[in-house]
Amino acid sequence: MPGISERHKEIKRRRHRREKLAKLAARAEKANTTEKAEIARKLRALTPGCEELISRMNLEG
Repeated sequence: MPGISERHKEIKRRRHRREKLAKLAARAEKANTTEKAEIARKLRALTPGCEELISRMNLEG
């Protein structure tokens, strides 16, 4: 029985990343400074190209 193909694995990873980013972005809108720093840390662990996202979400000055 063949396993899931690499393409499907990557699609699944991207979909999960997109959903997680949406949740973090919603939390970032009403977060205080310490929460924003924590969200920025999670973004750095989650995805490449995180610095652009962090600046777009105004998480760190």
